[in-house]
Amino acid sequence: MKRPFQFTGRVRSFKYAAQGLWLTLKTQHNAWIHAAATILVITLGFVLGISRIEWCLIVFACMAVWTAETLNTALECLADAITKEFDPLIGQAKDVAAGAVLLTAIAAVIVGVLVFGPYLHVLLFTSE
Repeated sequence: MKRPFQFTGRVRSFKYAAQGLWLTLKTQHNAWIHAAATILVITLGFVLGISRIEWCLIVFACMAVWTAETLNTALECLADAITKEFDPLIGQAKDVAAGAVLLTAIAAVIVGVLVFGPYLHVLLFTSE
């Protein structure tokens, strides 16, 4: 039986989502790196005055990395809830999830180079 829509239920779901993001930041050292990189590229975007389309690319790249990191954290939490002892299949699942984070981070760096590269090239190598 479906429960009816409740505004308080939606507010609670946002609260739980925020708690999940906070847990990721508190417990995952790589999330600190992602946070620093996110702050850096947002600052760089404002300083360099990137276009609306470039902002879209940067936001998408950042959110892809954050999505991969939070899903990786969720998988690790579930795996650790199943057993604290080493299990080769759980180890493989954790490695694959970490690989997904690595792939998105590499793609985000490529997007960053493609977006910021021309601006930085002009700034650093063009004399007036």
